[in-house]
Amino acid sequence: MSSTFGEKIKISIFGESHGAGIGVVIDGLPAGVKIDMDAVRAQMSRRAPGKDRTATPRRESDLPRILSGLLGDVLTGAPLCALIENTNTRSGDYSNLALLPRPGHSDYTAFLRYRGSNDVRGGGHFSGRLTAPLVFAGAVCRQILEKKGVRIAAHIYNIGGVYDKHFDPVDIKDELIDRLSASSFSLIDEARETEMRAEVETARLALDSVGGSVECVVKGFPAGIGEPIFDGVEGAIAKAVFGIPAVKGIEFGAGFELSKMRGSQANDPFRMENGRVVTATNNCGGILGGISDGMPIIFRAAIKPTPSIAQKQRTVNLSTGENAELEIKGRHDPCIVPRAVPVIEAAAAIALINLTEELS
Repeated sequence: MSSTFGEKIKISIFGESHGAGIGVVIDGLPAGVKIDMDAVRAQMSRRAPGKDRTATPRRESDLPRILSGLLGDVLTGAPLCALIENTNTRSGDYSNLALLPRPGHSDYTAFLRYRGSNDVRGGGHFSGRLTAPLVFAGAVCRQILEKKGVRIAAHIYNIGGVYDKHFDPVDIKDELIDRLSASSFSLIDEARETEMRAEVETARLALDSVGGSVECVVKGFPAGIGEPIFDGVEGAIAKAVFGIPAVKGIEFGAGFELSKMRGSQANDPFRMENGRVVTATNNCGGILGGISDGMPIIFRAAIKPTPSIAQKQRTVNLSTGENAELEIKGRHDPCIVPRAVPVIEAAAAIALINLTEELS
């Protein structure tokens, strides 16, 4: 299995959901940069399970133990390695999944790819649990980006049929970024929280789950970064975001709504403002031809419903080759979207930090 991302700053995620621990090694970080570990732990806490009825009741502290690369909270230049121990596992809940793959999960494809040797307990290396070290890596990378004037925030755009407001595509307030980055249920319009929670509770009581989407903004990313065709900014972000389990789609700016527009509606007119080129609208999401144009980078990621649900489902028995019925045990999120918000932010950070060699 290859779980490595990046060329200039490379992250490698290791571990399995019910193994002794999970973690990440980050190569290429600049020496001498001070890291606010309280801020890192705050981001980890936003993703951590067991704190909310929208999430799995599995409780893990998710406190990273630094094994190398940090001395007195300052990066040494050596590979930064963080370990997160798994302390609250119930592996017996997964004993039947080696032969009865869960619909919508990686059990079947992993069985094929790794000849039945993959660890199915809690999803093994395919589990959303592996997003904890991803958030650690992203929290470190975003602090380095912030020193360059680049800020990242995201919010729940929808859960099921309940929607938040969009980001203002051209004017993102720092106060909003601060608030969203500190929230465990991040919304622009906080009045929508009650209705969203009701949507999750309805699914949970029906022994079901519900999906949604996350909208993310990057403010302060300078113009002129990226390459056309295969090395564009969109491609870098998309590759990192699709590394998150449960992400099934991504769109930038107006996204698929552009397919309904005419060019006169879709084009973002240029104008001069305080000596710099800006656009009056931002349907392109801050990227043209794979290259940043200096406007906020905005994208949305679609999060599928958690596949592990308590309803009986149809599957197959991989041993006998017969149709079968599956009833899943264990502790699972009725909605993963609130916990996905800091993960999306982290993916954006590790993608963009690999493009920042050209930043001043």
